Amino acid sequence: MQKVMKFMQTKFAPRVNKITKNVWIASIQDSVMAILPFILVGSLITLVSLINEIKPILPDMSLINSFSFGMLGLFISFLIPYNVLEKKKYHDKKQLSGLTGVTMYLMLIVPTINEQNQITFDFDRFGAAGMFVAIVVGLFVGLIMSTASRFSFFNEDSTLPDFIIVWFDTLIPIFILLFIAWLLLINNIDFFDIIVKIFEPLQKIGQSLPGFVIICFLMAFLYSFGISTWVLNPIIFPVMVKGIADNAALVAKGAEAININTQEVLYTGWVAFGGIGYTMPLAILLLFAKSSTLKAIGKATFAPSLFNINEPIVFGAPIVFNPILMIPMWINGLIMPLITYIVLRSGWVAIPYKAFQLWYLPYPISTYLVNGDWRGVVLFIVLTVLSFIIWYPFFKVYDLQKLKEEATY
Repeated sequence: MQKVMKFMQTKFAPRVNKITKNVWIASIQDSVMAILPFILVGSLITLVSLINEIKPILPDMSLINSFSFGMLGLFISFLIPYNVLEKKKYHDKKQLSGLTGVTMYLMLIVPTINEQNQITFDFDRFGAAGMFVAIVVGLFVGLIMSTASRFSFFNEDSTLPDFIIVWFDTLIPIFILLFIAWLLLINNIDFFDIIVKIFEPLQKIGQSLPGFVIICFLMAFLYSFGISTWVLNPIIFPVMVKGIADNAALVAKGAEAININTQEVLYTGWVAFGGIGYTMPLAILLLFAKSSTLKAIGKATFAPSLFNINEPIVFGAPIVFNPILMIPMWINGLIMPLITYIVLRSGWVAIPYKAFQLWYLPYPISTYLVNGDWRGVVLFIVLTVLSFIIWYPFFKVYDLQKLKEEATY
């Protein structure tokens, strides 16, 4: 075990962290982080709709959701090339790169232009359905614009204003990018459908039982080594966001929601009580530790854990690189999503179909609000009891270990 820990600490973790700092991966991560406020706004509108279902006392604000959560693809198409150019330190061209990304994205979601020069877009393509397309477009624009930025028509000692130089140096790459989009359009090639079909296997794998469990386990596993779960976001975020958007579309057509791998299920509903790895039971157990050190840690980490912020307990207990506490975190990372998926797929608890990602609300409040099904609260209670059983023996071992250490002081 010591050899494994040493390998993970000296080899694996540094390499993964290096990947997360890669310009292209980091640009996607930063872009996703930047749009989170819009996702939260959409979640607040869902909360309003839940209130109206009980008693219609508030106005219909669904249009706000359409122009926040429903515009994620468009936002990403701007942010990724913007962030790529910023990280490559071509600051004078990052805004133009972002605007080029938006323009190319708008062309590639295939608008309809009639004889009166009126343009019509399929609104669904702006949102979660367009996430994969936006990522591909954003990375491609970032690649072309950053490559072109290595060259200039002007010498460094040119007396021309900087903005004039930027204009001329970006003309060719912008033209190339829009020309490519134009070629696809005039040849009736639906780039949007092509990308959706390419990523369809990933979507299916992500929404399967093995895919969901593996994703949740990897998040707990990596986090136990101090690696941020954001490293997986370029892959799992589009899958989850599209999953909830597809659920909403299905329910609107009178069908049933089918996608379980969503942020509503993972973060807000059942799988992350206290945060990734279901750490809230550990925070509660620490309050009753015999070790004064662990009891103090429990008092300090209880409140953040209650609001599903578990960095203090993960790094403070610590769980990170602590074999005694890493193992139960891994077990939770497997068992909680496995049971949740089976229960939801069996129809015993309603699958969420509205965007509701207020993950900082304490469980089980968020658990109930995510789908309005009281059976979901029962599932939460069962999972929590099971998690206590998983954490308890490891906690006792660690508590006794810390007591012996304190006795030698």
